[in-house]
Amino acid sequence: MALLRSVATVGSYTLLSRVFGFLRDVLTAAILGAGPVADAFFVAQRLPNLFRTLFAEGAFSAAFVPLFAGTMAEQGREAALIFAEDALAVLLAALLGFVLLGEIFMPAVMTVIAPGFGGDPAKFDLAVDLARITFPYLLFIALVALQGGLLNSVDRFAAAAAAPILLNLFLIAALLLMHRVGWRDGRALAWAVTAAGFAQFLWLLFACARAGLALRLPVPRLTPGVRRTLAVMAPGTVGAGVTQLNLLISTALASLLPVGSVSYLYYADRLNQLPLGVVGIAVGTAILPPLSRQVRLGHKADAVTTQNRGVELALLLTLPAALALAVLAAPILAVLFQRGAFDAADTAATAAALAAYAGGLPAFVLVKVLAPGFFARHDTATPVKVAVAAMAANLGLTLILMRFLAHVGIALATSVAGWINALTLLVLLMRRGYFRFDGRARRNLPRIGIAALGMGVVLIPLRIALAPALVGLPLIRIGALAALVCAGLATFAAFALAFGIADWRSLLGRLRRQPA
Repeated sequence: MALLRSVATVGSYTLLSRVFGFLRDVLTAAILGAGPVADAFFVAQRLPNLFRTLFAEGAFSAAFVPLFAGTMAEQGREAALIFAEDALAVLLAALLGFVLLGEIFMPAVMTVIAPGFGGDPAKFDLAVDLARITFPYLLFIALVALQGGLLNSVDRFAAAAAAPILLNLFLIAALLLMHRVGWRDGRALAWAVTAAGFAQFLWLLFACARAGLALRLPVPRLTPGVRRTLAVMAPGTVGAGVTQLNLLISTALASLLPVGSVSYLYYADRLNQLPLGVVGIAVGTAILPPLSRQVRLGHKADAVTTQNRGVELALLLTLPAALALAVLAAPILAVLFQRGAFDAADTAATAAALAAYAGGLPAFVLVKVLAPGFFARHDTATPVKVAVAAMAANLGLTLILMRFLAHVGIALATSVAGWINALTLLVLLMRRGYFRFDGRARRNLPRIGIAALGMGVVLIPLRIALAPALVGLPLIRIGALAALVCAGLATFAAFALAFGIADWRSLLGRLRRQPA
């Protein structure tokens, strides 16, 4: 399958999921607010999401997809399916035991992750109950990660990319039901989380069956392939933990700053995560299976070409997005959030953080494009070591910059650390002979940068000219922001065509001829 088509498939479904996620957040705030029930539910939801990040989606996919794709390329579908069945059996057995322990010891776990709840027994008990209801979600979403890895390995991206939408739909339905019936204890939301996990599992179970990838459930056994998967997973799990620890440290340090700093960073990060999630997940997911096959079969030139196109496509999509977010941060935030308790001062403070985060957006996406170069070679240790070094840099820079720039310093440190991560991965790939910029990338990448800068230069006077409309009535503000966004898209497209980046028919044609 062409890389561009794969990216578009994953990206479109991810974008749709993010839109539903934003609607879910709006409804949650309107119905639960920020009271004790909301606190208890968010903590309860954090547990399965944390372990999902550590053990299931990130680390497992990075280990399983290259091994499954390589086995299929070398030994055929039947051998690959046997390996997948053995991995499924071991994963299911381990997670059943883990979930059971979590259910039994949830009060002790809650004491560790939410010690402040101990002073309010009713709130503590509610959090424990909600966590026990949501915790089985971990089991289902881990199985979903395995099924999604199977489908991605044979270039079927749509079903796995659409699965997260089900979670948001279940939560939205639960919120609407709560509003209609008058429930306020959060249990409907907790049950919706677990029900959504089961629905996602069934969704991909049918998708795998349609793709001829139905799995049996053998007796769990640690075969050489499963042992290899676990060995490769171990550093990936540490890497996911580094990311979570990084976020935890940044939030903790922000809490030392004036009131509102944590909120400014949260709202800014939510907007920055939209292009990061859509583009980064899409390109990273689409590039790993073909890259793994090419590396396993010894097609080094094809692997280099695949990764070049990934880098080119990532920067083509993220550089203009980063410039637009930086230039239009204030108008975007004013239209989306400035109402009620969120005033103009909050908008200005959040906009500064968003501009700082936007500077690191291309780097964060490049990490997702470059890391598969190691994953495809069953090397998850190197990206982890680089991530740890970037985390240390982030911590040091945060401690320095927050003294002078407050919450903006924290966002800026995060962006600088992102560039350290991305550039280090790039240098290591090149030194090991895994990657080099081909002629097309050397020609197009500087032009993409110039086109993005040109778009930014055009947007600045347009934003100034439309400033009166951006503080007018809501519909006028929305129209003015839409005009700025459309002008930015049109300007970048015009520059891309003028600089010869985009003979679009040639681009599409070459991507369709991408080696598989």
